[in-house]
Amino acid sequence: MITKYWHIFMAFFIPGILGYGGGPASIPLVQNEVVNRYEWMSVQEFSEMLALANSLPGPIATKMAGYIGYAEGGILGSVIGVFATVAPSLIIMILLVGVLYRYKDSAKVQRLTQYVRPVIAILLGVMAWQFFSESYVGIGLWQTLLITVSSYLLIERMKVHPAFVIGAALIYGGLVLG
Repeated sequence: MITKYWHIFMAFFIPGILGYGGGPASIPLVQNEVVNRYEWMSVQEFSEMLALANSLPGPIATKMAGYIGYAEGGILGSVIGVFATVAPSLIIMILLVGVLYRYKDSAKVQRLTQYVRPVIAILLGVMAWQFFSESYVGIGLWQTLLITVSSYLLIERMKVHPAFVIGAALIYGGLVLG
């Protein structure tokens, strides 16, 4: 029983360490572990699971780990798979935070922080533009503008929590656009 959970952990921890570039970079590594090494799935089953995982929001690696972990070890297997996926990044972040905290008053670290902020702002802007563009193509200009303006007014002007706005947009999309 314990070896099953250990195998689930290792099947996702190793790709988490070696999958430089995030979730998409770790897909072939997870496939190797799941299909070739542990033989939990066939290539066809893995590709179907990957297609389903890609259709859902969120990071692909954690969705794969949650699904495969659950299929192999139930709820505990799912928790172990997701933890094993995020553990390498978590460990590295803890180590980096310790280093940054130690040198937080350094002029170089403060300058680094100043340089990173505009880059993050630009990346967020590009991502928002891509979402808007894809939405425009998918549901049209008027629906996109309605959801965008409504979301802005609800969040910025009326101070509605973003989770409620996202939920309302999902319901609207399911009832009106679906």
